[in-house]
Amino acid sequence: MSESQISRRLEWALEASQRAAEFIMPYFQSANLSIENKADSSPVTLADKGAEQLLRAEIEKYFPGDGILGEEFGQIAGSNGFQWIIDPIDGTKSFVHGTPLFGTLVGLVHEGQTVAGVCRFPALNEVVYAQNGGGAFWQKSDGSTVRAAVSTVNELSQSLFCYTSVGGWITVDGLDKFENLCRTTRIARGWGDCYGHMLVATGRAEVMIDPLLNPWDAAALVPIVTEAGGVFVDWKGEVTIEGGNGISTAPQLRDIVLAAVQD
Repeated sequence: MSESQISRRLEWALEASQRAAEFIMPYFQSANLSIENKADSSPVTLADKGAEQLLRAEIEKYFPGDGILGEEFGQIAGSNGFQWIIDPIDGTKSFVHGTPLFGTLVGLVHEGQTVAGVCRFPALNEVVYAQNGGGAFWQKSDGSTVRAAVSTVNELSQSLFCYTSVGGWITVDGLDKFENLCRTTRIARGWGDCYGHMLVATGRAEVMIDPLLNPWDAAALVPIVTEAGGVFVDWKGEVTIEGGNGISTAPQLRDIVLAAVQD
């Protein structure tokens, strides 16, 4: 694997995620949006399905040896060690309610290691992206691009804590931990899904915790948060997209946050 192979794929991912965003946006806040419920009762729309099909078709065209894992259409094995892990709309519940805090996630894995990620927010016209060893970058809605860096706040009592939903904490029998975090942080806000993790990566929040997380939710986040100087770990403290949960935070708060969810 060469650095140029990753760079070329990252450049493609930035362009392809923009095309996916252009596909998604006509459905956003549409009165005619059709919503289905999957087997796990989570919603899915034509925007989710169509955007993933668009990304899959482009991967197969430009990188035919790469594997693909997506939320809506499963896995295709690759032949060269590269795998794309995609979530066309991370935060579908936000999307169907007309809330702009949903994102398109495109993660790149090589031989089991996350190496690049793109998190694009179609309704906000923002994107955060990174490549291992190349830093993380935040392109704002005005078109300017700045280096992404996590917060330097070193006390939980001065931190902004983000979460996706209270229901997730109830599902894992962690409501007491959630309530404790709400009490011990400066402010708690339900700015969830990938948006909360990107708030951490760009220094606007200190802690984002998901009690329930799939690989397609996490793959793009790991390189972005890490290259921004932060840490992405599961509740056991391991850097993995397979842990079933996830934490993004600044390194100086890592142990404090882990203690809060492990207690």
